[in-house]
Amino acid sequence: MRQSTITELQNEPACEHNKKSKSGCAPATPGATAGGCCFDGAQITLLPITDVAHIVHGPVGCAGSSWDKRGSQSSGPELFRLGFTTDLNEQDVIMGRGEKRLYHSILQVAKKHQPAAIFVYNTCVPAMEGDDIEAVCRSAQSHIKFPVIAIDAAGFYGNKNLGNRIAGELMVEKVIGTATPAPKPEFALGRVHDIALVGEYNIAGELWHILPLLDRLGLRVLANLSGDCRFQELQTMHHAEALMLVCSRAQVNVARKLHTKYQIPWFEGSFYGIRDMCAALRQFAKLINDPSLTERTEQLISQELEQLNQALTPYRAQLKGKKALLYTGGVKSWSIVSALQDLGMQVIASGTRKSTEEDKARIRELMGNDAILLDETSPRNLLDVAYQYQADVMIAGGRNMYTAYKARMPFVEVNQEREHAFAGFKGILTLAQQLCLTLESPVWPQAKQLAPWSA
Repeated sequence: MRQSTITELQNEPACEHNKKSKSGCAPATPGATAGGCCFDGAQITLLPITDVAHIVHGPVGCAGSSWDKRGSQSSGPELFRLGFTTDLNEQDVIMGRGEKRLYHSILQVAKKHQPAAIFVYNTCVPAMEGDDIEAVCRSAQSHIKFPVIAIDAAGFYGNKNLGNRIAGELMVEKVIGTATPAPKPEFALGRVHDIALVGEYNIAGELWHILPLLDRLGLRVLANLSGDCRFQELQTMHHAEALMLVCSRAQVNVARKLHTKYQIPWFEGSFYGIRDMCAALRQFAKLINDPSLTERTEQLISQELEQLNQALTPYRAQLKGKKALLYTGGVKSWSIVSALQDLGMQVIASGTRKSTEEDKARIRELMGNDAILLDETSPRNLLDVAYQYQADVMIAGGRNMYTAYKARMPFVEVNQEREHAFAGFKGILTLAQQLCLTLESPVWPQAKQLAPWSA
């Protein structure tokens, strides 16, 4: 990857983080990529494309556990769950056999699995060795009938955010715009409009809460970058009439470039919480500017809210006034706040790890100017905040689960490893159910008692 390209992606003009933060997507320093390196960011961005073979060119440790890499679900192909790696060892590096191993790996995967495409991810070792993965992919491409795309995002290029952008940039330049979508289906209530999503990874099947609603409105999702996506769908994304950047400022470059290249209007939104879910549907209607669609949108929202408010009544009664400590990052730092407030809960503090200045502004808008914002903090400091403000539950990622359990505090997982889908109208009901199950569990009163031999 050319230094000029990396510099351009680090200074993304549509990203508020780069304008207001000194760090932005700055180059990584040794030992500073514990939260995800550039390669990690690129891989998790593209891995949910289900019918693509993802080959990691590097030592076996870089491949990790592809089956559990992210909690993305698929409604069809499972090829993306298989881990392919060239498994470079010391002898390969010393003897310069990296390119040869990669070439034969591509041909082997192509022959055995016949994928829709092959993505080859560069990592630190072959990048420092000087392997030309672009040339290898071009050579292999001449012997097989589907695309072979080099994802040059070695870990030391920068942080996870930069990896997200490199992956998105390559999709815009090499994939999107290379195919035509199927004809629009018939829709009894009016015209069908094509839309696209960027940054929705279908964690725990969340996308499947959203698609039925869009179908009822006559909105066809041409492609989603990248949860439950097929390669051919991604090729047709340029035909979308509107695009939603779903909780992912890391891929804002994709939305901006699709607008510049294909004049696709876009907005950033969230499917978490009642207010944000309604706002997202209305924003699609506004961008497409079809009076019939606007009318259908208001009717659908009214019907869904009537059913949802009735279903939420007993849960809101249990959750009203409960205090939550939210420690996540990025856009979830504000989108989950909105969802919890919709349930009647009070958020005492929100994590801002990997959040932009715009994200922080939204938190203050929701929680007030005195909102407690937690950046990088230790488990001890996290618990101090919980004790000081008498939090009833901690809502965070999996790495904080044991911090909460050791403190005998109820915990709900909201990051990519979670097993429950919290997006959409169904998702907010699921979130309420999980919070009540956790808070009302009989284990907490027992855990907080003194042991019999200590009484």
